[in-house]
Amino acid sequence: MNTTQHDFVVTHYAPRAEAYVSSAVHSAGADLDQIEAFVTGQADARALDLGCGGGHVSYRAAPHVREVVACDLTPAMLAQVKRTASERGLRNIVVQQAAAERLPFEDGAFDIVMCRYSAHHWNNMEAGLREARRVLKSGGRAIFADAVAPAHPLLDTHLQTIELLRDPSHVRNYSAAEWLAALARSGFRATGLTARKVRLEFAVWTERTKTPELYVKAIRSLQAQASAPVRDHFAISEDGSFELDTLAIEAVAG
Repeated sequence: MNTTQHDFVVTHYAPRAEAYVSSAVHSAGADLDQIEAFVTGQADARALDLGCGGGHVSYRAAPHVREVVACDLTPAMLAQVKRTASERGLRNIVVQQAAAERLPFEDGAFDIVMCRYSAHHWNNMEAGLREARRVLKSGGRAIFADAVAPAHPLLDTHLQTIELLRDPSHVRNYSAAEWLAALARSGFRATGLTARKVRLEFAVWTERTKTPELYVKAIRSLQAQASAPVRDHFAISEDGSFELDTLAIEAVAG
């Protein structure tokens, strides 16, 4: 039986949903603070959390807007979000199962689109961005935050390889240039870029995705053999922990 990428992602993440709700990397961070500030004061807005995962963007945004629709491909993730929102008394969060490339919403249904640590899993990133633009009102605001690949091919190749070994649902960490070009083609105008570094603790990073020991060892072997420019850029430590480049892009729908 043929399995689509969407099917694979659902199967892969279903047993990991709870880990993403409790993940320290996903539940906190300067980018999450930025997203909350981005929506603050928008009491009448309807917001879409696209690729919501563990729901951390939704939880931060909900007190500031009229409604948040937490949308994800994986039903198990949505069940966790629904339960957590209820526990926190966030009654204006609703969930919707859908792929980013095929959103079941009318044109211009949202005032705000938020997307964090999701696009690198999409089967077709640009199709997802076009859908995000379609469901956003003209002049509506969007913020996209994700891990990004360094521009240099040496560094890019190292990152994509360890990401795929760690998580077979990984598609690509796009570069800042790829992000900006794709957003422009999809009808967005970038209004602000914030680059950051996030420190990833190796054991926690691999445990969250239940990476098999064989692939953990393969990643550690690649790190051990990496050239000085790779080791320096990612600040790889003896235990395999390293720094990941991230980017938050604020944009307006043209």
